[in-house]
Amino acid sequence: MANSKPLMILHWFRRDLRLDDNPALTAAYRGSGGCVVPVFVLSDWRGQHRWTGPARQLALCGSLRALADSLEKLGSRLILRRGDAVQELERLLVETRAEALYFNRSPDPAGRALEIRVEAMALRLGVRTQSFHDVTALAPGAVLTQSGNPFRVFTPFSRAWLKQTPLPTLAPLGPLHPVPHLASLPLPTLADWGLTSSVRLPDSGEPAARARMEAFFREAVFRYAAERDLPAADATSHLSTDLRWGTLSPRVLVQRCHAAIADAKTATLRDGPRKFLGELIWREFYMAILWHWPEVLEHEFQPAYKDLPWHEPGAAFQRWCEGTTGFPIVDAGMRQLAATGWMHNRVRMIVAMFLTKDLHLDWRLGERFFMQHLSDGEIASNNGGWQWSAGTGADAAPYFRIQNPWTQSARFDPEGDYIKRWLPELRNVPARALAKPPTAALAPAYPLPMLDHAREREITLAMYRRVSS
Repeated sequence: MANSKPLMILHWFRRDLRLDDNPALTAAYRGSGGCVVPVFVLSDWRGQHRWTGPARQLALCGSLRALADSLEKLGSRLILRRGDAVQELERLLVETRAEALYFNRSPDPAGRALEIRVEAMALRLGVRTQSFHDVTALAPGAVLTQSGNPFRVFTPFSRAWLKQTPLPTLAPLGPLHPVPHLASLPLPTLADWGLTSSVRLPDSGEPAARARMEAFFREAVFRYAAERDLPAADATSHLSTDLRWGTLSPRVLVQRCHAAIADAKTATLRDGPRKFLGELIWREFYMAILWHWPEVLEHEFQPAYKDLPWHEPGAAFQRWCEGTTGFPIVDAGMRQLAATGWMHNRVRMIVAMFLTKDLHLDWRLGERFFMQHLSDGEIASNNGGWQWSAGTGADAAPYFRIQNPWTQSARFDPEGDYIKRWLPELRNVPARALAKPPTAALAPAYPLPMLDHAREREITLAMYRRVSS
C-alpha cells in the first residue's frame, strides 16, 4: 500500500519569530510530521504609523533575517508576502492546498480582530484553524480574582500569578520538509516601509536573544535588584525588544528566573532574579489589563481623570521630543531614545512624569511618541507605563506622586555619568551641579530649564483635584 500524502500545515508567524518553545509552530510540526509552510505577512503601510516606527521595524528586519536562516538550517524556508494578511493567507492556502492554518494569538484589539477575519476566511475555504497562547507565560485571561473577575491592582495580581505554573517549555523542532515552490518576497529593509533611520540596534533574532539571555543570567541578574534603577549601570536584561518580537519565549525567562533563585547562595543574591521575575509579572499584568479593558488605548483607565484639561502641545512638546528642556536627566533620556531606539526604564518614568506633570500634556502624546521611536514598543506595557506615570491607569502612581527631576538625578545618576554620556555639552559640569538648575555660566551650550518644577507641581495638584473632587 502506498504511503499516504502527509498533512500540510501553514504556520503564520506574527510576533513569535523563533523556533524554540513556539506553541503554534511546534503543534504544526507534530501534527504534520514536519510538513510545515512557514509564512510571515509584511504590513503594507508606508511612512508614519501610530503604533510603530523605524527602530521597531529595524528590529523586525533583523529578526526575520535570523528566522529565515534558522529555518534554512532545518531544511525549510520562510515565505514572505506583503499586504492584507487575510488575502495573502488565503492565496497561500489555495496555492499550497494546506489542510490547516496554525498561529499564536495576539494580545491587542487589532490583532484579535484580524484573527476573527482569518478564521472566517479559513472556514469559507474548509481549512481548519488552530490558535495558541504564547505572548505571555500565563494567558491574559487566566489570572482572576476568587470571584472570577480580572484584577485591577498589581500586587494581588502578582500573588495570584505566582500561585499558578506556566506551561512547560516545548522540545526543539527536528528537520522540516522542504517548502513547495512558492513565490516569496526578499527579506525586508526599512525602505520597504518608506523609512530611514540612523539608529544602531543590537543584533536581532533568536540566536542573539538567547546570547543576551545567557549573559544576563550569568551575572547581571544577581545585581538586578540593587542596580536596575541606575541608568549609567549596565544592569538590565536588554531583552525587551526580544520579548516584543517573540525571539525569546516568556516561559523560558520565567523558568530561568526560578532556576536563578534556586541557585543563589544568599538572600541578597536571590533578590535580583526575584525582582526581575516581578518585572516580567508587571508585563503580564499590563497584557491582562489590555485584554480585559482594550479601551485603555484611547481612554483613561480611571474614569475620574477622563476630563483632565491637558495643555496644547506646541513648542513645549517639541522641546520634550528633542531633548532640549533644560532638565538634564529628561534630555539625556530623550537623546538616548533618539540614538538607540531604547530608553532605561527609570528614565522612561522620569520623562513621562515630566511630560504629564510638569508640561501638563496629554499622556497619549508621549505614548504615541514612544511607540514610534522604541525598538521594544509594546502596546500594553507602553500604555500601562504612560497611564501609571500620568496617574490615570491601573495601579497607577497617585496623582500627588510627582517625581522631581532634580532629586531623581541626584538619587539615580549621582556621578552624572548617564547625563554626560548623552549630553556631551555638560561633560565638564560637576556632578553635583547636574542635580539642580544649571546656570548659563556653567553650561553655556545647554538651554536653561524651561520651567520651574515646584510651580508646575502645584498647578498639577490643583488640576487633578478639580477633576477628581
